[in-house]
Amino acid sequence: MTDRYDCFVVFAEMRTGSNFLEANINAFDGLTCLGEAFNPHFIGYPTAADVLGVTQEMRDRDPLVLLDRIRERRSDGLGGFRFFHDHDPRVLPEILADERCAKIVLTRNPVDSYVSWKIAQSTGQWKLTNVSRRKDSKARFDAAEFEAHLDALQAFQVTLMNALQVSGQTAFYVGYDDLQDVAVMNGLAQWLGVHARLDSLNTSLKRQNPEPLAEKVSNFDEMATSLARLDRFNLTRTPNFEPRRGPQVPAYLGGARTPLLYMPIRSGPADAVTRWLCALDGVDAGALARDFSQKTLRQWKRDHPGHRSFTVIRHPLARAHDAFCSKVLTTGPGSYAGIRKTLRRAHDLPIPEGEPGADYTVSAHRAAFEAFLTFLKANLAGQTSVRIDGHWASQGHVIQGMSEMTLPDMVVREDEMAAYLPALALQVGHAKPPDPIKLPVRAPYALAEIYDDRLEAAARDAYARDYLMFGFGDWMS
Repeated sequence: MTDRYDCFVVFAEMRTGSNFLEANINAFDGLTCLGEAFNPHFIGYPTAADVLGVTQEMRDRDPLVLLDRIRERRSDGLGGFRFFHDHDPRVLPEILADERCAKIVLTRNPVDSYVSWKIAQSTGQWKLTNVSRRKDSKARFDAAEFEAHLDALQAFQVTLMNALQVSGQTAFYVGYDDLQDVAVMNGLAQWLGVHARLDSLNTSLKRQNPEPLAEKVSNFDEMATSLARLDRFNLTRTPNFEPRRGPQVPAYLGGARTPLLYMPIRSGPADAVTRWLCALDGVDAGALARDFSQKTLRQWKRDHPGHRSFTVIRHPLARAHDAFCSKVLTTGPGSYAGIRKTLRRAHDLPIPEGEPGADYTVSAHRAAFEAFLTFLKANLAGQTSVRIDGHWASQGHVIQGMSEMTLPDMVVREDEMAAYLPALALQVGHAKPPDPIKLPVRAPYALAEIYDDRLEAAARDAYARDYLMFGFGDWMS
């Protein structure tokens, strides 16, 4: 074994074949892959108590403790781990900067990985070792969900590519189909500096869904139509091709006739603004221009001379309350089950294990929300293992991200929509724009029922940048 590397990382995603790659890496003498060492919801494997003697609690306090432990086992052979885009973000800069950490990048067509993920969700079967026990199901393609999936993969691949370019490093790229080639696996071992070679591959893990996509997707024709507008080079992100994409472009909404473009910020008043856009032209939501790519957004702008774009920001405390209620407190559709579990376990978030019931009181809601704000302060400072999600990222950062493609002509505050949105419509020629109607946030208790100075102070601590940048005062003043 050479002294080229101290450890290795496999950059991959769910349903890309990373379990199969790990099994074959572990078949080499001198190589050990230690699972998802930095998964925020478990350590290594779902049933593991520790990795190399480092417990999840120890790792969550300081992820570099585990990274150092993996490096230090060099005398026992080269150790490594799998790392996905939503794993602990605190350790990623250290991994990318370390030239003695070998980078392996595993990729798969994102449509295939998405369909595989949907089937696994439906069947509950994430690995297959015995074909006779295979569970069968069909996936249902959801265009919005897929584009969010695609955006996350692309953003992560751009991060990796840029970091390697800046530091002058190279990675070993493995495609999903390469996993069945023993020569490629032996080439990987050689690149890592290991002398051992395999005569055959590990066959304990079986491919779960070998059928063509048309047989695995219940609404295949709808999927084909949704994907037709995407350039095929936007279906995966690799260093060889694929243009960078703005982070929120698919979520933008254009007026059916009125040349206004709404650039929503998650956990903002998107439903109210969408209804207003519909009311402008007397149409339903299906008539709005949507599902933009960079190409179609540029075309929309060319087709609508004199257009105006806008976004609506929400008071940070109200926005955090919306995100808390819709993504963390509830267990319903669209909620973040994994993050919810982690917040209850690792951050002592005092919320029920299941959906809040009749015994979930106003005081309990207030205490839980305050704990969530405390978590947000640490999360937005990069001090937690949980990703900084778009539903609670600072609105200033979100708008900066918009600038990669286009900046809004107007940033409207939610409590000023009634004045500024009709005025904006008048600027583009609408004769009698309607007033927007504010919609209540779905929550067990309204923010007004729990509001106090401590919650305001906690929100200011978490969102100091937004308070300063946009001049927000107290929510209830």
